[in-house]
Amino acid sequence: MSLLTPNEAAIALHRGAVIAYPTEAVWGLGCDPFDESAVMRLLAIKQRPVEKGMILIAGSLDQIDGLLDWQALPPPRREAVLATWPGPNTWIVPTTRRVPRWITGAHDGVAVRVSDHPTVIALCAAFGGPLVSTSANLSGEPPVRTRGELDPRLLVDLDGVTIGETGGLASPTTIRDARSGAQLRA
Repeated sequence: MSLLTPNEAAIALHRGAVIAYPTEAVWGLGCDPFDESAVMRLLAIKQRPVEKGMILIAGSLDQIDGLLDWQALPPPRREAVLATWPGPNTWIVPTTRRVPRWITGAHDGVAVRVSDHPTVIALCAAFGGPLVSTSANLSGEPPVRTRGELDPRLLVDLDGVTIGETGGLASPTTIRDARSGAQLRA
């Protein structure tokens, strides 16, 4: 398995690659969220049903411009979301029609995070937009915290692994509903 710099990974992602990369707490699998075949391949590798939906991760707020329906949220709820970014906070936000069903799954919103993790920022900047972010493990198995823990059953199907380390958080990021503020994952 080749180790990729963010620039090398971005080139591969534009060609439909599925990669592993470090996030704030765990290693993630990612691809171009607008490339349906790449997303379907990622889901097959992970053995995850499309109905569950996927998280989008961005390195800056402008990378998700036009994807979220901010007008569907009252100003205080919108401000609560924006106050937590960049950072390790994932929100389910109403989406525009630009976000495909293979990302939202059976949901009417999209899970999204604007990260402050240096590798994620560099990767999204090199790619030029948000990426899919789902834990780098087979569905139902625990997430991995180091590159060395990546499952060989996943690695054989990936196109590369980025350099870098996780941000050291003790658990995966919280997921909250932007409409209500309710915490969906601790």
